[in-house]
Amino acid sequence: MSRKTRHEAPPMKLVWSLPNILTYLRIVAVPAVVAAFYIEGDAGRWTAFGLFAAASITDYFDGYLARLWKQQSSLGRMLDPIADKLLVSVCILVLTNNNTIGGWSLWAAVIILMREIFVSGLREFLAELKVSVPVTRLAKWKTTLQLVAIGILLLGPTADKYVDHISELGLLLLWTAAIVTLYTGYDYFRTGVVYLMEENHDR
Repeated sequence: MSRKTRHEAPPMKLVWSLPNILTYLRIVAVPAVVAAFYIEGDAGRWTAFGLFAAASITDYFDGYLARLWKQQSSLGRMLDPIADKLLVSVCILVLTNNNTIGGWSLWAAVIILMREIFVSGLREFLAELKVSVPVTRLAKWKTTLQLVAIGILLLGPTADKYVDHISELGLLLLWTAAIVTLYTGYDYFRTGVVYLMEENHDR
């Protein structure tokens, strides 16, 4: 039997495993959340929130089930962070477009988007050096803060009808996530610089 090569396609049972299907659904949910904002009134925001909440929950279960059932794959490891970044980034753009995020809070959105792009580029560069950068516990908390903040803001003024000033809490959490984002982004950058210096030293 021939040995598997690095470029061989993953088995179909892994491609269509439940953990990977959950990741695919999270990607599909991104344009669906955007489309929900074309629905007028509170129904649009509730629909967007429901889709976003369901997609956010899959972020936990796809990794958990993959580890539990030993269905981890390179495809899943590649798509999982892409799905997360698409969900967060697109929702921030939508919330900025409808002025739910505005004023000084726009800077929190800019910080988060810049960090996501920066870390994606850094990870791609380090991957070429065969360097794997593990996700820290703080980075996981950062993601949780972002998801909770965005979920609240997707409801926005609709949520304020039930809980006073809840949208202001969403903006506060967004700023908190942005601050944590700055730190974790610096942490990734510092790791990248260390490997660059080691590589140049070895030459």
